[in-house]
Amino acid sequence: MFYVGCWRLHNPFSLHGTPLHHTLALGSRQMFTSSPKTATTVYRGTLFERRSLVILEQHLSMSLTRVGGKEDGGIDLIGWWWVPEGVKESDAVDFSRRKRIRVVAQCKAEKKKIGPGYVRELEGVVYRNLDSIFSEDGSQEYGASSNIRQGRKIPVVALFLSESPYTKSALLRAMSSPVPFLLVHIPPLQENADNPDGDTTLGSAVWNAALGGSAGLLQGRMEIRWTRGLSNTGIFGTPTMWYDGQVVPKWTHASNSSLA
Repeated sequence: MFYVGCWRLHNPFSLHGTPLHHTLALGSRQMFTSSPKTATTVYRGTLFERRSLVILEQHLSMSLTRVGGKEDGGIDLIGWWWVPEGVKESDAVDFSRRKRIRVVAQCKAEKKKIGPGYVRELEGVVYRNLDSIFSEDGSQEYGASSNIRQGRKIPVVALFLSESPYTKSALLRAMSSPVPFLLVHIPPLQENADNPDGDTTLGSAVWNAALGGSAGLLQGRMEIRWTRGLSNTGIFGTPTMWYDGQVVPKWTHASNSSLA
């Protein structure tokens, strides 16, 4: 079974009219609207990573940083996902109390569909780095052989972000993985999106049972819903996290003074 929050795979959502461009603050607007025909592979990949960072922070309470480089160990983004701390279902949810889940992410800005080989590769990256992505203070130490966290284990989510859709085989591979997986499809910006309220789309997001199931990390209590609204340019939509039927306010460690 596919765990898709309240989305359906064949019904992608979009960010029409959302003021997402106002939050980018990554240089000129032209960076995000350059035609793929003229952008180099590296340039296009960098833009996609930065665009993904903004979407994840603004809408899914993830605080990630870019890794990159020859010694990145197959990791493009790494950081934390701040989700509501699990409590008894009979208790009221306190959204000021958050727990962090380690996120290890890969980004692909390719035109071809993403196949199962990419999913297997990210699985391998997670397994290879389990002993080296944590230091005693919670920061990443790639390839470190000392100061490895020996105490409480922090759960890890494999996050794959793609500018192109996933093949059925890739989805089936992720769904059957024992690794908690979240697959996100973020289609490219339209070439004519040259204004702050231009067309931006976020195609779909799916997770497997190891992440979203009742026995998974999120205990079946969280989902991602598509919220629609109106702006002066028309109808727009944004992804929102829900926990036990309530909207989860945006929360990251950078915007709060202490860890939950």
